[in-house]
Amino acid sequence: MHINFDIAMISNDDLMTLKKIALMGGLKSQVCLSSQAMGERLEISPQTASRRLISLEKEKLISRTIRPDGQYIRINESGEKILSGEYFDYCRVFEKTDVSYLLRGEVISGLGEGRYYVSIPHYMKQFRDKLGFEPFPGTLNLRLDPVSLETRKELEKLEWVEIEGFVDNDRTFGSAKCLPCRIEGSASAIIVPGRTHYPDDIIELLCEHGLRSKLGLKDGDRIKVEITND
Repeated sequence: MHINFDIAMISNDDLMTLKKIALMGGLKSQVCLSSQAMGERLEISPQTASRRLISLEKEKLISRTIRPDGQYIRINESGEKILSGEYFDYCRVFEKTDVSYLLRGEVISGLGEGRYYVSIPHYMKQFRDKLGFEPFPGTLNLRLDPVSLETRKELEKLEWVEIEGFVDNDRTFGSAKCLPCRIEGSASAIIVPGRTHYPDDIIELLCEHGLRSKLGLKDGDRIKVEITND
């Protein structure tokens, strides 16, 4: 299964043009690009290049701004989603074929609460019984790339493992849900507390190993998370 974007809405020629704009930096910022320069890069006439840019703008896949020094182009959110779908398909072709979903992002520091909660015996027993591994006492936090945000939303359609809340010594501990995954071959799971304080672009991960030590990770390092939809 892959991200459900309607690639049929865009022709192969327009898709190629969109990719070329992205390769020139148009996904992250505006790029100054004339129809003649676009034509040279695609080996087509400036007139044809102009028609393709107009088509992409009409479909709201790019935005164009005309300034005294030239034409500035940037890929819109809808265009980014189409490229994200293409990206994921190519990842499946060139990487592990048993991976149904792939998230990429950079390691960040968390709030420091993971070690305490993961180590609570009642939670740890559920992790062992339901996930099949005993997590390292702590969590790894990952800020997702923009192209992985839509994939993260797709994961909500999958069957997550429920971690039940409980009461201990008159204190209530909340529920959570986990999604098994793998990180560099290590058994892992995305964990989402019932009441999460993280924004959508940050995920918290359990793992059978302390990945910061095992992989020599530090804040800013990039990793990938593989999820199989069995």
